Amino acid sequence: MFRNLVLTLLSLLVLVGNVVAGKLVFDDREKEVKIKTSAVCGMCKARIERNLSFEKGVKEATLDVKSKVVTIRYNPRKTDVDKLKANISKTGYDAEEVLADEAGYAKLPECCKKGGMDHQ
Repeated sequence: MFRNLVLTLLSLLVLVGNVVAGKLVFDDREKEVKIKTSAVCGMCKARIERNLSFEKGVKEATLDVKSKVVTIRYNPRKTDVDKLKANISKTGYDAEEVLADEAGYAKLPECCKKGGMDHQ
């Protein structure tokens, strides 16, 4: 009887451990971050979303031009927020505290630069 009780408790412990481990792995699979950018128009939106789509681990990137916020769903095992901000910066846009990369900014159309014509 004692042996059966021990086996039952061990089985239960393994089962609960697997459920908890599975939950942790699932929670670690995908995250979402919102990053404020300096984008001003639909061309900016297309450029940022396209470049983020090439970043390893990015599942989806959607920029709301009105709020200038890009929402990114990503796999944290393949990328992180600093890399996502660097991607936006290299594209030529500010990404919160990370200023636009000079070379990327220079390649932007005049209307997409700071102080450029605001359009949709």
